[in-house]
Amino acid sequence: MSDQTPSAAPQASTASRLAHRRRWLRFTLALILAALAGGGWYVWARQAETQQQAARGRDRLSPIVVEAARTENFPLRLAAVGSVAPRNIVIVRSRVDGALDRLLFEEGQVVRAGTLLAEIDPRPFEVALTQAQGQLGKDQALLANARADLGRYEGLARLDAIPVQQLDTQRALVGQYEASVKADQGTVDSARLQLSYTHITAPIDGRVGLRQVDPGNVVRASDANGIVVITQVQPVTVVFPIPEAELGKLLARLGLQVPRARGDAPRERGGIEVEAWDRDGKLLLATGKLLTVDNQIDATTGTVKVKAVFPNADGALFPNQFVNVRLVVAELKDATVIPSAAVQRGSRGNFVWLLNPEEKTVAMRQVSLGSVDGELVPVLDGLKDGEQVAVDGFDRLREGAKVEVVTRESRAVKEGTGKRGARGGRRGGEGGPQGERGSRGNAGPKPQP
Repeated sequence: MSDQTPSAAPQASTASRLAHRRRWLRFTLALILAALAGGGWYVWARQAETQQQAARGRDRLSPIVVEAARTENFPLRLAAVGSVAPRNIVIVRSRVDGALDRLLFEEGQVVRAGTLLAEIDPRPFEVALTQAQGQLGKDQALLANARADLGRYEGLARLDAIPVQQLDTQRALVGQYEASVKADQGTVDSARLQLSYTHITAPIDGRVGLRQVDPGNVVRASDANGIVVITQVQPVTVVFPIPEAELGKLLARLGLQVPRARGDAPRERGGIEVEAWDRDGKLLLATGKLLTVDNQIDATTGTVKVKAVFPNADGALFPNQFVNVRLVVAELKDATVIPSAAVQRGSRGNFVWLLNPEEKTVAMRQVSLGSVDGELVPVLDGLKDGEQVAVDGFDRLREGAKVEVVTRESRAVKEGTGKRGARGGRRGGEGGPQGERGSRGNAGPKPQP
């Protein structure tokens, strides 16, 4: 017989299960600790690699292209959007009513003053002229007969052969026929004038537009559309607005500045050259002269209208065309000028990356700018003549960064065509120790010379 009691078997089974559970818990805990250790090691390794890459990036020289600031006289230009307006516009209308026989022009043709454009059926006006001429001939014959009778009556009156009253009556009759002849002559001239209106000619030089009526139609002097429109485009004018703040400088250039001291001789007007560019501002269409300034400011916009005239010999300017207008109103003497590509924008304003040629490092320099003219911009404050600024290669620039000065061609070879940082192709580099990002800017506050 066994010494164990019946209750000892269940107790042994329970102890075995508890021991198995404790072994499983220890195994699971070991797996978790191993996973955490592996993850921590992986994160640490990645951070170390990132720091090494950053250190290598800091040690690597950033290639940049630099240009030196220079001193020169810088033109101050006004830019505006203008509309081309013909010097003269004429709606050619018929001055008499009648059937339109012929049109003698081609649509879009350039015509000269006096060129025959159209003909109206002249027959009704020829008939009217013939009738007026017939009446004139009749009254002229009556006048001649009355004058002959008056001569005879005057001879008889000297012999007291006829009463004086009869002589006076004959004189009055002669005067009546003379007045009739004058009236008939006026009728003849009017009929001849009406007949001449059947030949419609161009009143000015210019380009004809699309015809408004076809041959065979009856035209009337009261027609609003007329027959065709002629616009004079050689020369042509451009009308554009300028801000009232710039009006004083413009009037001074024109010699129209008022008031003028008593006794001073009037200033001679200076010719201001005006350029007309296409809508994109890339193609110069024509060059002309400023003509005049309007006599009042538009209170709703704060601008005043200005008119310039262009010879337009090649027809580059077309009526009602919108163009970009540029004109020089003043000049900055001995201004410090840099390429506009060097200008960056940040939260603290405009700045440039200034090169330290001895240490081969760059530093951020705040600048005050004037108005841009093409690819150049004047620096009013913050930069001196001869100082070198970066114009390309802003990718990894930061305060005190080591740089390598290269040419634009060699940098393109190193970085590859189309890389970020090419001129005009991306936002600017870091804006300083705070890491602010700047963007290349081509415009600044307008100078106040």
